[in-house]
Amino acid sequence: MLKIKKILKNIPNALTVLRILLIPILVLSFYLEGKMSHYVSTGIFIFASITDYVDGVLARYWKVQTNFGRMLDPIADKMLVVSTLLMLVDKKIAPVIPIVIILCREIFVSGMREYLASIQKTVPVRFVGKVKTAIQMTAIIILLLGVHIPITNYSLVGEMCLWVAAALTLISGGFYFIEGLKHI
Repeated sequence: MLKIKKILKNIPNALTVLRILLIPILVLSFYLEGKMSHYVSTGIFIFASITDYVDGVLARYWKVQTNFGRMLDPIADKMLVVSTLLMLVDKKIAPVIPIVIILCREIFVSGMREYLASIQKTVPVRFVGKVKTAIQMTAIIILLLGVHIPITNYSLVGEMCLWVAAALTLISGGFYFIEGLKHI
């Protein structure tokens, strides 16, 4: 039984590490020429995003949350999203301003979480943050697939989703700021 618990404890962490290892493959596939590269990079992004959800569910369900996972999971998430957003900007597929807003908020929230953790305080994830993440992921997927999806104005739809995600990013960042001020 102890051996099974040890194996179960490592599965969520292995999924987190896998997500990080997929990033260079995602980047490589994104910069390859041809229609297939869009499908491959999108598939890798979707799979990596699903591992984020699955590792959290498994860790909570099996009650095998670890300090390693608590530390590495949000880093892996940010690495995946930031890498992909920067690639979209590099190829001029996505506008810079909403991405700068999203990236600045991520840096701010990471710093705020680190500070709050140093004084043994936590800020629970709010519903607006979950909605922001869902819309942000949708925008990324639409923009990664680009002209290869059956949406007439895919670029407009993807950019609108990105702007909505940026607005929600500011709102959820505001919640962290307000919570952080209570402890300064």
